[in-house]
Amino acid sequence: MRKLIIAGNWKMYRTINEAIDLANGLKRELFKLDFAYVDVVLCPVFTALSEVAEVLNETDIGLGAQDVYWLDEGAFTGEVSAAMLKDAGCQYVIIGHSERRQFFGETNETVNKKIKASLKHGLIPIICVGENLQEREANNTFKVIEDQIKGSLTEISGEDLLKTVIAYEPVWAIGTGKTATSDQAQEAHKYIRDLLRKMYGEEAAQSIRIQYGGSVKPENIAQLIGKPDVDGALVGGASLKADSFSAIVTRASEVRK
Repeated sequence: MRKLIIAGNWKMYRTINEAIDLANGLKRELFKLDFAYVDVVLCPVFTALSEVAEVLNETDIGLGAQDVYWLDEGAFTGEVSAAMLKDAGCQYVIIGHSERRQFFGETNETVNKKIKASLKHGLIPIICVGENLQEREANNTFKVIEDQIKGSLTEISGEDLLKTVIAYEPVWAIGTGKTATSDQAQEAHKYIRDLLRKMYGEEAAQSIRIQYGGSVKPENIAQLIGKPDVDGALVGGASLKADSFSAIVTRASEVRK
């Protein structure tokens, strides 16, 4: 059984002090959680990474960043390297989020470069793929996913694939209040796993964890996690409150016990 992974993407919310308060609240809420069943990751803004790392020190809660640049250093104003993220205390990094693709020109090629840089420095990439509403309505969901998976994983070995997490995020369900049904999520996750089986073989496909991201709430997490190919969640808005995020984590872990 694959271990669940629930990651909270705080996006561009929470000042340093607010992030410290939220992390402390989650640490209290999840104090009795059995981490044998679930990995928990918090992804605050860059400015709060070091402070949140201090809060999470000596806990089982992981720290992730929301983006990364593919070179180690240089004259790239505004960018942050994988080595810098490691130095700030990160174990994970979100790569290729739909908002990065939509607003900041992220492509499969840049996602691929970022994955390679992250793996080089021992970070676990959370690789995001997913279709927008227009693509879904045109019945191009699988075509989009295949293009993103194959492009993002160019020259990534089977061994390195197992050091990553895939996050399926239907763009039409992010921040809209709409959620893919558990059956829709399972259909997409199964397609991703079948595609990875063709690319990397049975063992790799069965081992890799595939999260669902798109308006995840305490009310729908159990149904999503109950599906055989859904191995966790990439949580947006509901991760900004300690009670809702801890409820998601707790209910997900209870499904897998």
